[in-house]
Amino acid sequence: MLLEWKTKRFETLSLEELYQILKLRSEVFVVEQNCVYLDIDDKDKKALHVLGSHNGKIIAYARLFKPNDYFEEASIGRVVVHADGRNKKIGHILMREAIESIRHYFREHKITISAQLYLKSFYESHEFIQTSDVYLEDDIPHIQMKRI
Repeated sequence: MLLEWKTKRFETLSLEELYQILKLRSEVFVVEQNCVYLDIDDKDKKALHVLGSHNGKIIAYARLFKPNDYFEEASIGRVVVHADGRNKKIGHILMREAIESIRHYFREHKITISAQLYLKSFYESHEFIQTSDVYLEDDIPHIQMKRI
C-alpha cells in the first residue's frame, strides 16, 4: 500500500483532513480501545501533524511537539494506524516519518514519548528506551520512553 505523506501545522489542515484525523483517533483510541477520554485536548493547535493518506483517506497519523510543549524534549504522540493499514508495516513508516519531521522542523534528535506498554518492542525497534516505571494513563498501562 503506497501512502502519500504530509507534515502540516494545525492552521494549514483542511477541514476534511481535520475531520479524518479526529475520526481516526476516535475510532482507535476511544472505540477500539474502549477508553472514554477527551481526545480533543487543545494540544493539536501547538502540534505538527504527520498524515499518511491512501486514495484520499488518512490511515496513519501522529502529532509532533517541539521541546517544552509537552515534554522537555521533542515528542511524538497520538500515533495511530487505521485497521485497514495494520500488519503492513505502516506503523514503522509512520514512526520514521515522525522522527524525520522532528529532525527537519525542530532540528532535534532527542525525543520523549508516552507509550502504551504493549507497544514497547515496537518503539524499541525505533531506538526508544524505557525511562519510567509503568503508569496508568486513561486506565491503560503506559511507560515513558526516550530516543537519544
